[in-house]
Formats: sequence, structure tokens, C-alpha cells
Amino acid sequence: MESNFNQQKTPPPPSFSIKKQNLMVFQFHLLLLLTCILNNPIPVVTQSWDGIIVTASDFEALQSFKQELIDPNGFLKSWNDSGYGACSGGWEGIKCAQGQVIVIQLPWRGLGGQITSKIGQFQALRKLSLHDNLIGGSIPKELGFLPNLRGLQLFRNRFTGSIPPALGSCPLLQTLDLSRNSLVGTIPETLANCSKLYRLNLSSNSLSGSIPLPITKSNSIIFLALQFNNFSGLLPDSWGSGKVFQSLTFDHNFFSGALPVSLTKLTQLEEISLSHNQISGSVAVEFGGLSKLKSFDLSYNSIDGSIPTTFSKLGLLKSLNLAHNNLTGEIPTFLGEKLNLSSFNVSYNNLSGPVPTQLSSKFDSSAFIGNLDLCGYSPSTPCQASPHHHHHLPPPNTKREGGGKKKGDDAEAGGKGRAEAPPQAEPAGEAGGKLVHFEGTMGFTADDLLCATAEIMGKSTYGTVYKATLEDGDQVAVKRLREKITKNQREFEIEVNLVGKIRHPNLLAMRAYYLGPKGEKLLVFDYMPKGSLSTFLHARGPETPVDWPTRMQIAKGMASGLHSLHTHHNIIHGNLTSSNVLLDENNNPKIADFGLSRLMSAAANSNVIATAGALGYRAPELSKLKKANTKTDVYSLGVIILELLTGKSPGEAMDGVDLPQWVASIVKEEWTNEVFDLELMKDASVIGDELLNTLKLALHCVDPSPSARPEVQLVLQQLEEIRPESAMSSGDDGAAGPSISE
Repeated sequence: MESNFNQQKTPPPPSFSIKKQNLMVFQFHLLLLLTCILNNPIPVVTQSWDGIIVTASDFEALQSFKQELIDPNGFLKSWNDSGYGACSGGWEGIKCAQGQVIVIQLPWRGLGGQITSKIGQFQALRKLSLHDNLIGGSIPKELGFLPNLRGLQLFRNRFTGSIPPALGSCPLLQTLDLSRNSLVGTIPETLANCSKLYRLNLSSNSLSGSIPLPITKSNSIIFLALQFNNFSGLLPDSWGSGKVFQSLTFDHNFFSGALPVSLTKLTQLEEISLSHNQISGSVAVEFGGLSKLKSFDLSYNSIDGSIPTTFSKLGLLKSLNLAHNNLTGEIPTFLGEKLNLSSFNVSYNNLSGPVPTQLSSKFDSSAFIGNLDLCGYSPSTPCQASPHHHHHLPPPNTKREGGGKKKGDDAEAGGKGRAEAPPQAEPAGEAGGKLVHFEGTMGFTADDLLCATAEIMGKSTYGTVYKATLEDGDQVAVKRLREKITKNQREFEIEVNLVGKIRHPNLLAMRAYYLGPKGEKLLVFDYMPKGSLSTFLHARGPETPVDWPTRMQIAKGMASGLHSLHTHHNIIHGNLTSSNVLLDENNNPKIADFGLSRLMSAAANSNVIATAGALGYRAPELSKLKKANTKTDVYSLGVIILELLTGKSPGEAMDGVDLPQWVASIVKEEWTNEVFDLELMKDASVIGDELLNTLKLALHCVDPSPSARPEVQLVLQQLEEIRPESAMSSGDDGAAGPSISE
């Protein structure tokens, strides 16, 4: 045993002091070996030590490294002041070779503080892994002095400042992951000098500018992740040189212009993600030549044109997301024949025609909704009743129309909150039927209404919504209810007269209704050009940010309106989504579509609940109960509040989980700041407590257990406590809604 250790040691020089030191090393090794034998009866493999003590320069750097860090959990207690054992395996997270530190690996240790500038003294360092800590400050430029550095993993920390260009001086660097920090500035062109760099992840920071051209021509980078930043401008069209790229994820930025055709020269590409940008133009047919492409995400852009027929060549394609664009034409039949396709979404475009049977049977309606002229993807969208635009509102004998739900959902309309008045029936004129006003005449007759120039605004299970321009230029929103889904006329009139009298500053008031001679039913509201909360949050450009006071104002208004429905009118909404919340010119919310369930048959209401589930707002218990209640409304309200906090749409794919689950998982990992919309984080030092308290309340609202959710009155009360404002009426007196003044 002794001879084995002597073989591992460096031959002792003649100096007596060195001999004594080596003797101490031998004794230390012997002690370690005896300890292992005593504590581990079964033979174990331990990291061998070459017997060389850490160099003075590295020891000095280690001391400085420890001093600059905050170690609340005591993981660095093993780093003793003598330096003895630093290279023997006794120091937490340290590995050495020939007395020089080659690895510092301390992830998930709860470390704070900053990285010492003496990091550059570790001349043999190959890997620095400090991810998932709380380390802040700037990234030291001295890291660029490390000629042997191969891996730098600093993701999920609190680093600020810019990326040091000196990192481009690391010739052996292979992986660089700085994601999920608070870095600003641009990408240094010098990173392209790292000829062995194959993984570059800069996602989830506040980086800006454009992608440097040398990066696009890299012959080494395989994975390039830039998502969730503030990059802008045109995407470079110089991707032809570096043909090793396999994954490009640039989503959630502000890139604009056309989709670069040079991307199609990257024959090894397996993943392209450009969602949530401002990309326009059509998709070039050349993209069909990317034979290894598995995932293609262009959702939430302004892509137009048709789906290229060359996509038929994408034999390995597993995920295709083209939602929320301006695509036209039909969905190609060959997409339904792709056996590997496991994720597909073309919702909210201008596609038309029948959905291929293989696709409609494989994917639910949420993959197709929002295309007015698509049919055949659900029982409510049969192709024999394919929708089309009208120059005028449908006459009384027009056939009913089906269709999917469009952006903004059912009505781009709003109420003015006037004092209640008894309904007044008026002669219907030549059209026949009956027009009933709830607040006196509105200056039009049934003939005026039916002859108005109309534009389809959206469709839902309940019917079609039009923007109607009357002869005098006034505009109203008209909801034409689908036939055979409403109650009989006697019951309908009883219920509609009750709903039509409801007035509250945060509820969309019904102004009139029309009953046609053949059973047609029209509901009339004020037209509200600002549109829905969904459009306000998700379809705006970077030049129109939504600040926290506005978001909180909307949350309070929704809670106030819902409280009025529950408390004063005993009405369950049952289909509360951000598309059913409309905004007036001062961003005060108006809840639309309340009370419609009272006008409909039970079968129609079940269909509405199913649609809400597809969009991510349905409470989990509704999959079994099929009947909404106050607690399911609170769940939907909680989802919308999460939407306000995160800036994410509940219909967005988030690793296979819904928005509440995604938020809960992030919070559970104690990375709560990652939840909030980047726009809100700019003011986190001022509103941080309000954000956290609102998040806690929203998660309370979406608790999987209905009994654990608060009543909406408590939600409203807590929102007021989080951000006190002027008194907000929750009654029926038509008082002014909440306002924000800062």
C-alpha cells in the first residue's frame, strides 16, 4: 500500500523541507485511504490525486473567489485558509491537475456576491459552472485571459452589464451559456473568433441590437439561442457560409422584415423558432428543402401568403406552428399525411376551405380557431355552412353560419353605463319582426339596422359579430345569434329583458335586440374600436408598452364587473377570457358576453365551456361537471391576471403545460422573476412587491381545488389593498369605474 502511494508521488528532491512536505502528503493520502476502507467495506473508485499541492497563484485566486462570494448555506466551508486539500478532492466543487485548478463547479448552491477579477489567474481552468445561483455584478473581462477555458455556464443568475468582448479570446471555448440574467448591450462580434464554440445561449436577457454577421457565418456553432431579448431590425441574410447550425431559437424579440432565404442553405437545421416577432412577407418555397427540420415556429408574426406546397418534403417535421399570422389559402392535404407531426397550430389566420380530415381528427379545434373561412374541424364548423363576408347585415331569412373564434372573440363593442330604463319596442318596418331598445331610441330602426353596411368582426359558438355602419355614419356592434341554439322565443324574451337591464361601468351594456319574423335574433351594443384585452396585450408593437398601473386598472375593473354579476345579478359568466374583455378609450375594461348562457340551450352552453378549455381559461373541474359556477369564473379571472403579469397568452404552448401550471413550476423553482413580462421588470425596483402580491393572488385564484379559491369579492378587496386607488363601485348605480393617475 505504501509503495503504491510512493509511485504516485513526484520523486523527492534533495531539499529536506520538500522531503518533509512529501512525507506529510503521504500521511494525508494514507489517512484518506484508511478512512475510505473503514467507511466503505465495498471497494470504491475515488478521484486520484497526483500529490501536487495547488499552486500559489491558483490558491490566491481561490481565496479571492471565496471572499467575493456570499455563501449562506456554508458550501465553501471546506475551502480552508491553508489551501491544503484544494487539489485532493476535499474542496467543494474544485478539480485540479498538476496543482492547477481545471474545474470550478458550484451550481445550485445559493451563492451570491460576484465573481472575482482574479478569475484570470486560473490559467489551466477548463470549466466554470456557476449556474442556478444568485451571483450578480458584471461578468469579468478577465475570463478572456483563460486559454484553456472550454465551458462557461453562468445561466440563471443575476449578472448585469454587457457581455465582455474579451470572451472571444478563449480559443478552446465550446459552450457559452449566459441565459436568464439581466445582461444588456449587444452581442460582441469577437465571439465568432471562438472557432470551437458549438453552443451559444444568450436567451432571457435584455440584449439589443442585431445579430452580428460573423456569428451567422460561424463554422462551429450548432445551437444558437437568443430568445426573450430586445433584438430588433432585419434578420441577417448571410447564413449560407456556416452550415453546421442545427437549432436557431430567436423567438420573443422585435426582429422585422422578411424571413431570410439564406436560412434554407443551413441543411443541418432541425429547429427554427421565430415566434413573437414582427416578421412579414411570405415563407419561401426553399424552406421545403430543409430535409432535417423537425420544429418550425413562426407564430405571432405578420407572415402572409399561403403554406408552401414544398412543405410536403419535410419528412421529419414533428411540430409546425403558424398561428397568429395573415396566412391565406387552404391547408395542404399532405400535412395530414405526415405521421411524425405531433404538434400543429394554424389558428388565427385567414385560411379557408376544409381542414384535412387527418388533421381535424388528430388535433383539437384550438389548432384551427380564428380562421373565419375554415370549416370541418369541429361539429360547430360544418363545411356546408362555410362563412363569407356580407355587404349588409344578413336579412331575416339568411341561413345560419358556423365558424371558429376570431381574435377579439365575439364583439369589439362596449357599454356606456347609462341609467337603467325600461325596454321600448319599436315598429320593425318593412323587415317585420320587433326591435326593442333598452334606453330609449338609439336613432335607428330595424330597417336601418338590417340595411347597414356590415363587416364581420368575429365568430363564436354563440354566433357572428358584425361592425355595422348606419346610414348616418354611426357604428354599432351587432351579434347575430346562431339559430337553433337559443331558448324558445317566450323564454328568450324574459331572459334578454333581464340581461339587457344590467348596468355597471365594467360590464358591456346591451343596447337593443331584434327578433325577426322567422326566429332571427340580433343583439346590439356600442362599437368599441380599441378592441379586446387579448388584442391589446398580444397584438401590439414594441412602441406601445402596457405599464403596470394600466394592467392593475384592468384587473380591478374585471374583478369589479364580475363581482357585480355574482352578487347583484346571480349571473355566472361561464366563458370569461381576455377576448371577452373589451377596453374603452381610457383602458377601462368591459366584460362582454355575460348572461348569454341564460339565452341559450344547455347543449350550446356545454360547447362554450369546451371552447374555453381549448383556449386555456377553463377550470379543471369543468371537464367533469360541465356546469360553470362562481369558482370557475374566479379561475378564469385568475388566468387573465396571470396573462397581465406574464404577457403570455394562455393558448401559447409552454412545454406541454397550461399557463397556471407553467407559472407555478417557475415559482416552485424559486425563479419568480422569470414569470413577469419583461416590460414590468424594468420598474421592478418600484413595483416589485405589488407584482409578487398580485402573482400570489392570481395563483390562489387558479388553485386546482375549487374550495381553495377565493370569492371574487375577496379578490377585488385584495387588489385594492395591493394598489390602493379611488373607490371603485361594484354596484349597479352606474358610477365611474376605476382610474389610474400617476
